[in-house]
Amino acid sequence: MYPIVFALFVASGFASLVYQIVWLRMAFAHFGIVTPVLSVVISTFMLGLGLGSVAAGRWGGRLASALNVSPAVTYAAAELLIGVGALVVPAAFDCGAARLLELDSPSSVFYLLASATIIVASLLPWCIFMGATFPLMIGFIRAIRPNEGRSFSYLYLGNVAGAVTGALASAGFMIELFGFRHTSWIAASCNVAIAVTSVAIGWRARVAGAAIALPPLAAMPRSDGRFIEWVLFTTGFCALAMEVVWARGFTIVLATTIYAFAAILATYLLSTCVGTYIYRRRAASGAMPNNAAILFWAAVTAACPAVFDDPRIQMTGLGVLLSIVPFCAVLGFLTPKVIDDYAGGDERQVGRAYAINIAGGTLGPLFAGYCLVTLFDIRICMVLLALPVAVLAGWGWIRSGGPAGAVALRVALPLLPLLIGGFASRSYEANVSRHAPREVHRDYVATAIAFGQGLNKHLLVNGIGITILTPITKVIAHLPLALQGHPQKGLVICFGMGTTFRSMASWGIDTTVVDLTGSVIKSFGYFHADAAAVLANPKAHVIVDDGRRFLERTDQSFDVIVIDPPPPVEAAGSSLLYSREFYQAAKHRLNAGGILQQWIPISDKAILDAVVRTVKLEFPYVEVFRSIKDWGYHIVASMQPIAELTPETFAARLPPKAQVDLLEWERKDSVADMAEAILSRHVATESVMPLGNDGPIITDDRPYNEYFLVRALKSSRQKG
Repeated sequence: MYPIVFALFVASGFASLVYQIVWLRMAFAHFGIVTPVLSVVISTFMLGLGLGSVAAGRWGGRLASALNVSPAVTYAAAELLIGVGALVVPAAFDCGAARLLELDSPSSVFYLLASATIIVASLLPWCIFMGATFPLMIGFIRAIRPNEGRSFSYLYLGNVAGAVTGALASAGFMIELFGFRHTSWIAASCNVAIAVTSVAIGWRARVAGAAIALPPLAAMPRSDGRFIEWVLFTTGFCALAMEVVWARGFTIVLATTIYAFAAILATYLLSTCVGTYIYRRRAASGAMPNNAAILFWAAVTAACPAVFDDPRIQMTGLGVLLSIVPFCAVLGFLTPKVIDDYAGGDERQVGRAYAINIAGGTLGPLFAGYCLVTLFDIRICMVLLALPVAVLAGWGWIRSGGPAGAVALRVALPLLPLLIGGFASRSYEANVSRHAPREVHRDYVATAIAFGQGLNKHLLVNGIGITILTPITKVIAHLPLALQGHPQKGLVICFGMGTTFRSMASWGIDTTVVDLTGSVIKSFGYFHADAAAVLANPKAHVIVDDGRRFLERTDQSFDVIVIDPPPPVEAAGSSLLYSREFYQAAKHRLNAGGILQQWIPISDKAILDAVVRTVKLEFPYVEVFRSIKDWGYHIVASMQPIAELTPETFAARLPPKAQVDLLEWERKDSVADMAEAILSRHVATESVMPLGNDGPIITDDRPYNEYFLVRALKSSRQKG
């Protein structure tokens, strides 16, 4: 086959993966970091790929014949239109989000439906064109090489190789250096280059006398076809569902930075690419295992992550990633093989087969994200998703025939690793304080584990320590409330253990708290004995939503807004609560004289510098206080001058219940002593922002705190 065709699909896979990453993040920024937005984006991508695959397979050849052009030209048109999406999607998101804000206080359900409609309308056309690329190019290959029966795997290998490159390049350096929009423009330039090259090779093939009209090929026998369709749907369903479970289950080892998810995605794609490459080599030599044998190994390897994610093994991040390699590689071998077998080089059959695989990949993440992980331990989720693959393997062996004893043994063997994964291994959920008091709450966003006793209680979210019982979280509320002087209404963004919300409510003011994770809020009573009384207060309001989205769509205004994003500062998606656009939204929800308090733990000094600088771009008055435990900073900002308080004035401004709350975990003689400890840690803004106003800032397009690999490598070289 033409090496240039392979190169085109490498570039196409690169661009498509970049779009998926960039458009997902843009959707989060415009419509909230909530699971429904994630699900709609992924489902739209998969739906578009499936629709495009079927449509192009059925009508792509007819279109080329009707226009009297090479199929390579119709492929070029699809790639060019994908590139147009790089310009249209950001504008469509901007326009759609602006229209949503004009609605009169829409309900959460209405807002979700409206935002989902905008996302689908913005993304679906370009995703359809992405799905059309395989059948269109296969039509071109059939025109120039009518007897080529394994064209899908050839293009699939190139596409997956490009996707690996796109995942590594976009997360590794492109977004950090160029931002989301410019990164998408780079991808668009790839689409344009692909389109121009495709027109050229189509013209060259036509000059050489290649056919345009594509005669139909015989389809697979229906008996084999039905089994292959089940294989494609089930493996697509389980593989994409497993990716959701891995992302949630591996956080305790890989952490929650953007590089953790990128590592899982890149490992998945690279392993798939290796499997496809091995298939192509085996197909060329004629030594090909049957589908039942391949499914057998898929079932055996599917349980590996459940075994190696056991925290008692103390596996490294690399070890956890390697645990998914065998399964992904087997699927990388199996998927192109069965599609080649099913289609025999006929683009119409390729479109149908690929769409079936994509249909499974569409439903799998939804099932895993909304059902499995809300009901079961992560280990059990992994085993349950491996079980359908084992059933397929058994079905395959039974269909292939042979001695009854051998068939029974082959059917039973894949169940052994599933039993080990289900009963012998242990997940972090079961491992945390196994014999101590604890609570586990699950929902489609996260698994929250509360454990410990007395003041030594802890909160884990997806295995990551979020906070402890510390007076710092009380000061997050009391400091800005005292500086404001006469607050009537306050907002807390991010719940944690509920300490900040509880402290603000002790002022007797109207207090609203917003958190993305309902399972975290359910743990409130574990940490505070008076949680039920706090929640029963008619002035206390708890909202499960994305904090930024709430700010942008609410018609309420507040005297104090406090934000305590979950650690680490580098966590994926965290920049949306540190960006300039976030502070603009918060500023418009503050009353005259209102105070914003941003808590930031000690981390990279460059990130602290960028956060303070970003706040100062929107608020003319900014003060910084180091925490009373000398860990982290309170950044206090306002549109009006911020009062300089004496400890006595600070103490006098606190209502009696607030004074009791402030001293609850501190051995101070008086509230004034505690106030002095807080106020004495005031530091000059310039000391935490050494580069002045000329350094980096955090924006939605340039999430400086999340993407730091290039910066870290540069720093290590300078130190070396």
